[in-house]
Amino acid sequence: MAWREVLDLYDLLDDAAASGTAVAGWLKAHGVDDVSVTTVQGDKGSTDFVRAVIPGSRGRSAGGDAPTLGIIGRLGGLGARPERIGFVSDGDGALVALAVAGKLGSMRQRGDQLPGDVIVATHVCPDAPTRPHDPVPFMDSPVDVGAMNEHEVEDVMEAILSVDTTKGNRVVNHQGFAISPTVKEGWILRVSEDLLDLASQVSGRLPVVLPLTMQDITPYGNDVYHINSILQPCTATSAPVVGVAITTETAVPGCGTGATDLTSVESAARFCIETAKTYGAGTTSFYDEADFTRLTERYGSMHHLQTMG
Repeated sequence: MAWREVLDLYDLLDDAAASGTAVAGWLKAHGVDDVSVTTVQGDKGSTDFVRAVIPGSRGRSAGGDAPTLGIIGRLGGLGARPERIGFVSDGDGALVALAVAGKLGSMRQRGDQLPGDVIVATHVCPDAPTRPHDPVPFMDSPVDVGAMNEHEVEDVMEAILSVDTTKGNRVVNHQGFAISPTVKEGWILRVSEDLLDLASQVSGRLPVVLPLTMQDITPYGNDVYHINSILQPCTATSAPVVGVAITTETAVPGCGTGATDLTSVESAARFCIETAKTYGAGTTSFYDEADFTRLTERYGSMHHLQTMG
């Protein structure tokens, strides 16, 4: 379980003075030795990017052969101060990702080291702006998606889980979390059967799949509708990306406070942890490589969907 990490982090992040430095100190106290914080100034303020590495027993960092998983917490901000007081719904992505890092660090301290390296990246901003969106308002961010991808997506990540609050819609009506189809190099691929199994395992329920459209996997800024930024990491990598969406039955604004359901957050965190265990061990696949090869050989590259066109 990751309840202790979720509760401690929620208390740490629900703070007008929340910072990357405070998060880094908490992670180090939980056995995560490799933590870095980078403050980036944008047109609408600044934010602290936090990067944590939990090395595996057979990970690339140790010269091993186990693959590296990236876990990215996507969000505009943890808070919308001074417009809104408190932790906003949009902050759930960071809460999940950082709770995963803390739990993996604690596990490693107790002798449960995963096979593969895990890199966790997100950003901490307690006073992000908001912006209009249909059907409910979204959180904006002090920095653009390009800056987020630059600081959160790395070439060494061989597969990526992108965790994001995905409540401001009417296409997935479920309290908990949902996973998306795998997206790779402009292709929306079949939903991973292995990840569906893990989603059922941790939730004890039938898995829920987040519907995607072609618009959702194109870069922000191209003047087309996106469900949210959950799949934006796929525009900056050739690695397979799966969205882990924190969802609700009704449309909840990203800038809404008092809207974080910690049961959903903890369940999503356990899903990410179980994926990290099995992906590094080589028993979980994000996509069928032979199928992807047949698609690209028959229909060509879809790389242009990763660009502005």
